[in-house]
Formats: sequence, C-alpha cells, structure tokens
Amino acid sequence: MDILVTLGRTLGFSMTAGVNLYATVGILGLAARYGWVSLPAQFKVFDHDAIIYSALALFVIEFVADKIPWVDTLWDSVHTAIRPLGGALIAVSTLGEASPLMQGLVALLGGGLAASSHLTKAGARVTVNASPEPFSNWILSLSEDVFVLGLAMLALRYPVLALAVVAIAFVVSLVALSMVIGSLKRLFARRRRALLGDQPA
Repeated sequence: MDILVTLGRTLGFSMTAGVNLYATVGILGLAARYGWVSLPAQFKVFDHDAIIYSALALFVIEFVADKIPWVDTLWDSVHTAIRPLGGALIAVSTLGEASPLMQGLVALLGGGLAASSHLTKAGARVTVNASPEPFSNWILSLSEDVFVLGLAMLALRYPVLALAVVAIAFVVSLVALSMVIGSLKRLFARRRRALLGDQPA
C-alpha cells in the first residue's frame, strides 16, 4: 500500500505539472508549510519562501495569460520543455529514498506524464483559438484550473484514488491528443487549400 500511496502522489503531481506547473508547486509548498495532511519528510523541499512566493506569482501570471487567445498558445510554447522537466523533478522530489535506477524510472514516468498532459492542453488551445467562438477559451482554461486543483488535493488526501484517476486521465489525454492532432491537420489543410485557391493561375 505504501508504494501505491507514493506513486499516487508522485504521478498525480507530475500530471498536474504538465497542465499548470506553478499551481502544482504552490499547492505542494502550502501543503508542506501548513500541514494540510501528514506528508513524508521529502515534501519539505517545497516549504521555502522563495519557492512558494515565486510559484504563486507565476501562477497569477499564467492564470491571466491562459485566458487570452493566442497568448495562451505562446505561453504554452515557452513551457513545452519547462513543464515536462518540472514534472520529472517533482516526481523525483516526492519519491523519497530510492535507488538511482528507481529515481531514473520515476523521473522518466513523471516527465512523460507531464509531457502528455502539456501537449494535450497546448494542442487543445490551438484548436479552440482557431474557433470563432470567444468563450471556449475561458471555459477550457477554468476547466484546467479545476482539474489541477482537484487532482492535486486528491493526491494529497487520497493518493491511491489519485493514482487511478491518473491512469484514466492518461488514457483520455492520449485519445484527446490524437483527436486534437487530427483537427489541427484538417485545419491546416483547409487553410493551405484556401491560400492555394487565392493564388492567381
């Protein structure tokens, strides 16, 4: 059961890091600072003023940027390497004492989960931004915020349940990512045909 608890927290936070790294780090820091739940000693690494305040400040910036069409896509592009790396670091930090082999495997798994959730989010944003309906962006962004907060709190309080949610969310993200890629291919194909059609013979 201990390994399931550890994996539930480790992988739960890795997945949320792919959607919103700064909210994830902020929640970890506040949870360790104020003892929301009984956490292992390794979580104290997040209990530092510089980490907490920087994460919260960057979360506020991301919260605003995420609500502005195409600014969110630019923000996501900048974070294409940052979020998976953050997910890997969070995975290793929350793992605790483990062999180098286990740390490496968990880092790869955490980084992979963060990358999958990041790519799903970034691809969905491009698809939504191409839509003429202006409120979809806000709805999607707020849904992501709720997902991050919900999964993070679940990982803190009910890590085994969080592990099950991560497994389901990973499968859903793969399906969603394939749909997003298909939509983007069709969108770019239509625009290419339109541009070629506008050219003089």
